[in-house]
Amino acid sequence: MKILVVGGTGTVGSEIVRQLMGRGEQVHVLTRSPEHASKLPKGVTGVIGNLLDPSTLGAFDGMEAVFLLNPVSTTETFEGILGVNGARDGGAKRLVYLSVHHLDRAPHLPHFGGKIAVEAAVMKSGMEWTILRPNNFYQNDVWFKDVLLGYGVYPQPIGSTGLSRVDVRDIGEVAVAALTTGGHNKKIYNIVGPEVVTGESTAADWSRALGKPIRYAGDDLNVWEEQNRAYLPPSMLYDFKHMYAFFQKEGLKATPADIAQLTSVLGHPPRGFAAYAHEMAAAWRNG
Repeated sequence: MKILVVGGTGTVGSEIVRQLMGRGEQVHVLTRSPEHASKLPKGVTGVIGNLLDPSTLGAFDGMEAVFLLNPVSTTETFEGILGVNGARDGGAKRLVYLSVHHLDRAPHLPHFGGKIAVEAAVMKSGMEWTILRPNNFYQNDVWFKDVLLGYGVYPQPIGSTGLSRVDVRDIGEVAVAALTTGGHNKKIYNIVGPEVVTGESTAADWSRALGKPIRYAGDDLNVWEEQNRAYLPPSMLYDFKHMYAFFQKEGLKATPADIAQLTSVLGHPPRGFAAYAHEMAAAWRNG
């Protein structure tokens, strides 16, 4: 099957590309970066384009299925809707869109609320569609490797209410199933982990995995903002600060029904965080 992956060089997209290639699919990746295109796995066709430019939509022509992921930005909604149009007008039969868990509970968050319009466009596209709504990724913690190893601190201020964080490999499995097999049309899947985790529990899991004390940096979002001001653009700094405030107050938890549905689609229980942390700790020791 000829499949276009939009956003195929990032954390989620690269995992979907890996799994699709393992199934022998014809994978194309749309990316803005020639450098990223040059580093795609062997057998993957890179297409340079930008969904802010309608001339890019020719990249969708002849694709049988499209996976659509738009990175967090001030133009995310426009890019998402343009991607839906590209998939539809290019003749794709199936469209799988990566949204976010419980976006309707926090539409004031720019990268939550911005996806509402894209979801509506997906549902009205006339294609077979599937929407994936993942929780916070375990793999985000790779960004904190140096802080974990060098300072013994877990810095993501997710609070104590709790999140049902998810392994990106589970997102990949569901996405690949929806792209390549039947039975997923007009389905919305909450992609979640099997347990609720907190800042303190995450630090404790990293302590056990790394064999050294790891403390949670705490919930002070003004401190977090100052620490990240040099690394994030102002729009993203604002967005993420308010996201963490929402996490701390409301949490982002799965229901038993979410976990049961995901287990059925995966054919196995969702992966747990402690196992992921031990796996990464071993990789860091050996790498």
